[in-house]
Amino acid sequence: MAVYAVGDIQGCLDELRDLLDALTFDADKDRLWLVGDLVNRGPKSLETLRFVRSLGDAAITVLGNHDLHLLALAIAPGARSPEKDLRRILKAKDGDELIEWLLHRPLLHYDKKLESVLVHAGIYPGWTLKKARALAKEVEAVLQGPQPEKFLQKMYGGEPALWSDDLTGTKRLRFIVNSFTRMRFCRPDGSLDFSAKLGPEDYDGDIVPWYQMPKRKATDVRIVFGHWSTLGYHEDGYVLSLDTGCVWGGLLTAAQLDEHSPLVQVRSRQPRRY
Repeated sequence: MAVYAVGDIQGCLDELRDLLDALTFDADKDRLWLVGDLVNRGPKSLETLRFVRSLGDAAITVLGNHDLHLLALAIAPGARSPEKDLRRILKAKDGDELIEWLLHRPLLHYDKKLESVLVHAGIYPGWTLKKARALAKEVEAVLQGPQPEKFLQKMYGGEPALWSDDLTGTKRLRFIVNSFTRMRFCRPDGSLDFSAKLGPEDYDGDIVPWYQMPKRKATDVRIVFGHWSTLGYHEDGYVLSLDTGCVWGGLLTAAQLDEHSPLVQVRSRQPRRY
């Protein structure tokens, strides 16, 4: 059995199939770790959800910010208008089933044997793995509870930017979600910075990539993540970044987690957009 982690798909199902062919992936014995953002911006979000769901236990995916956006559109519709590709999901005959399936995906997946944790954007520097797992479950309990719309209606926004154990309610849940699904940079005081979206080399010392923050606590486990296409593939000790911008015309990347093997990448079929 091989365990492969794959970067952001975002509706690029053809490229995912190309990648699985290149891996000679066998769903009966191999496993996929997907970093989230299955949907949005690409041409086949509906088909991607159907395909990943059909893999059953062979695929583990965590929620990304675009997946959560889809959930908000489906469960707590408001002023935001769904993008064309997401509208197809909401109107599909099996749309409700796909939304229910997505709603029950985790924010964090941990494998003790592989000494690896899967998240979409990262783990907040001030959190240990134990704390991060507990906080992820707080949000999952709300999303899978009787009234997920109450949080999803108020999910958007960048405040609070700084974590405190005293945070409660929507502010607490929003910070947890933002850390797991939107984080790239932190300021020296530990607050999240959402304005910077380029690579680390494009900024001075006023902001720091979350994984380079001093005294970062979750350093005893490999953190596998995506979300940051301008960072691209990046492996540094216990950090493995896999979003190589497939939806923007870049690459779709897979890394084998259970042994040291070369990366496997396929070229995007999408037009180059950055």
